[in-house]
Order: sequence, then C-alpha cells, then structure tokens
Amino acid sequence: MLVTCEEMRRIESAAFSRGISAEHLMEDAGLGIARIVRQFHNRPGTCIAYCGKGNNGGDALVALRHLRRWGWSVTVELAHPAEQLAELPRKHLLSLDLSTREDFGGPLVLLDGLLGTGVTGEPRDEVAAVIRRMNSQRLSHNAWVLAIDIPSGLNGDTGEPSAACVQADLTATIGAVKRGLVADAATNHVGRLAFIPLDDLNLDREGFPRLSTPEELRYWLPPRAFDTHKGMCDRVGIIAGSHGMTGAARLASAAAVAAGAGLVTVYAHADIQPVLATACVPEVMVKQVTTYREVLEEPMDVLAVGPGLGRANDSDILALVREWPRAMVVDADALNAVSQDTSILKTCRGPRLLTPHPGEMERLFPRNDRPRIDWFRDFTSQYPPTLLLKGARTIIGDADTCYYNSTGNPGMASGGMGDVLTGTCAALAGQLNGDLLKSAVLGAWICGRAGEMGAAAPFSSPEKLSARIVVELLGAAFSQLREGY
Repeated sequence: MLVTCEEMRRIESAAFSRGISAEHLMEDAGLGIARIVRQFHNRPGTCIAYCGKGNNGGDALVALRHLRRWGWSVTVELAHPAEQLAELPRKHLLSLDLSTREDFGGPLVLLDGLLGTGVTGEPRDEVAAVIRRMNSQRLSHNAWVLAIDIPSGLNGDTGEPSAACVQADLTATIGAVKRGLVADAATNHVGRLAFIPLDDLNLDREGFPRLSTPEELRYWLPPRAFDTHKGMCDRVGIIAGSHGMTGAARLASAAAVAAGAGLVTVYAHADIQPVLATACVPEVMVKQVTTYREVLEEPMDVLAVGPGLGRANDSDILALVREWPRAMVVDADALNAVSQDTSILKTCRGPRLLTPHPGEMERLFPRNDRPRIDWFRDFTSQYPPTLLLKGARTIIGDADTCYYNSTGNPGMASGGMGDVLTGTCAALAGQLNGDLLKSAVLGAWICGRAGEMGAAAPFSSPEKLSARIVVELLGAAFSQLREGY
C-alpha cells in the first residue's frame, strides 16, 4: 500500500502508543538497509553514511555497525555538528567503531541519511551542499547511492525534486512505500525501489496501488508436488519471429522453458520453421503452420503472441486475439495489430495480458500528457485485459488492482528483454491456472531480478547485460524470490 507522509506519521504514532520504541524500529530499519547493501554488492568495500540530525541518520548509523561487522570499511559525514543530532542518532554515532581499517578496494557505497519525509521545501544551505557533494561523488567516483526511506530533497507526497536532490541508485523505503517515490518526476532520483517491512507497525497492506515485494510474491509460487509431471505445468504455445527476426522466437521460447512451462511449442511459417527448429533450445518443439489461424485448433493452455512477428499477418493475429478461448499474452507486433481496432479487446473469448512498451501503448491508447498512472488507470477502466505497462517503473494490473514493479536496472535497456518477459509470463500463466495478473507481477519481478544479478560486479556490468543472460539467470531469480530477497 502507498501512503502519504502524514499517513506514515500516524502509523508510527500508533505504534509508539502501543509501546513500540523508536530505537527498536531503528534497529530493524538499519539491519534491513545493511542487508540490501550486501545483496547488491557481493564483496565488502567502503560505505560512507551522510547523516542529518534526525532518525534517518540513525538508521544509516545502525546500518554501518552491521556492515562494519561484515568486513566493510565505514565512515560518517555529518551535515551538522554532532551535538545537534537527535538523541538516538547521537547514541549510535558514539557507539560506532570508526577506527581506521585498511582499504582493500571494492565498491564505494554512499548512504543518504540526510533528510526524512518530515522535511519539505528546499534543503537548507548546509544540507544542499552535502547533497551536491554526494551527487558529484556518484559521477566522479562511480559510487553507488542508497537513499534511506526517501532521497533527500524529494517531496514524499508529490515526488517533485528540489533544486538540490539526491540521485539514488536505490531507495530503501521503510515501513510503507511513500506515494512520491513512484511519481514520474521521481524516477531518476529514486532509482530501484526496495522495501523494508517493519512488522511492529501493523500496517494494512491490502490497499492498492502497492509495490511488488518478495514478502508477498513468494507465496504465489507454491512448491511443486513430488508427483508433478510435464502435463501438470501446462502447454505453452508461442507465435513469434519472422524472416530476419527469429531471435525473438528463440528468446521467448527459451524463457518459457526456463520459467517452468511443461511443454513449449513455437508455431512458424515455412520460411523460418527450419531455422527455428535448429536454433531454439532442444526442449522447444517447432511446428510449421500455413496460417496462424490454424493455432486455434491446437491443444495449448496458454498462448503468447507477437515478438518479432512483423505486420504481414495482422488479420490472422487479430483473429487469434479475438477468438482464442484461453489465456493469452499479447506483445510487440500483436499489440501493433490490435491498435488498428482496440474495440476487439472488449470482446475477446479468453483473458488477455497486454505487455506494451510506451511506444506500443501510445498506439493503443494515446497518453495525451497524462501521468503514467493516470494513463494506466484510464486504459484499464475502459478495457478488460490485464495491463503490464513497461518502463523504468513498470505498472501492472487491471481495473481493480495495481502493482508497481520493484526490480530491474538500466542495463535491461537492450533488445530482446521484452521477448524474455513474454515467455516468462506465459510459462507462469500455465502454472498458475491462467491467472494473468499474478503471472505478470511475478514475471516482471523475476525478469528484473535476473537482470540485476546479470549486471552485478565484479564479473559483469550493465553494459554487458543481454536478454540471453537474463534467461540463464531466471532460475536463480526464482530461488531468490522463494528465499524472500
């Protein structure tokens, strides 16, 4: 559930009235921050905590204590004299071991504990100077910045940045997700979103929109029964690829296999069937069809349509989108075909998941300068399919439900990532009895987490990340989700 800053203050006040101490919450928050640093950096390095007067600085200092114990070199930079710190941050500062430790290299991590959600308006001069110094270090020293709860200088309700505003690589929001963090204007300041739950807050997590988190999603993937066989994991059909674009079919089908589909079949015309039959992973069957309408007679449980198809077969694709009686993932050129007549989305025989990037969405349903969330809501209020609107902050849902995806990184801005997502969502739909909402939320999270692992130092980078690497890491992402990462 997303909350305003005032709602968060009331939630915390209620916890304090029940006897929950601020120190206890700070301990939980600081440990959560330290764990996130370790999740994204698999070897120790140097961590600098930039602290203001309040409890955000205290959270950063608790995180430093844990990182120090795990072998990190840690230090503190204060925006104000130490005697001006609030009681708890001052206590943690005095107890922190900042003795010199030899620097063995490794990542440079900056913790933004300067300002919390209680501060509005432009930061004061002394804080603004520290913010500018942090942003400069991020660029000049390739530092990785983690903002605690909210990037300093960002409005927690509107997402509007101040003139001096921290640019974070990841924001670890604590207790509840603040509304401003998912605003369009906030994206480049917030970066990747992570959530640190505080169970003692007794937060109502039933409302929408909300952030996709492993704490919730892990329970959508029940363990398989020991007597599971391939027929129980459903049959996924994929209509993808065309002359010169066979890679889309290869990636989508490989992702479907890696995401657990029982049987995967690619349907292809004669001009590319021989190529795909030898190029797809061995587990994939490639069946030749004369027209894609023939697939209506095939015994598939889920169909994924669109990646790399081109526009030569629009009439067949429109017939499939309209007439296929079971779950279908509609992507890429299938979306472009549908944009000729979006009214068919209201009369489809089975449930549909649409996965447009912004350009495809514009053709389906012009944005007209609306904020992304309003664009999403206006579409889902008029059309019944589940919508996965891709972007740096992917939005997933329908007329009643809305999730913001929390995973992914800029390294995923390369060809083929959408094909992998399509295959993953189709495979999940087969395993989740055609539940396209859960399949889409899970698919986006898992693909994004695989992308994060594929871009991680020291053996890779965002520049090296490719769709093939994401496919190879889907299994690891599933495992991490089940473990609650």
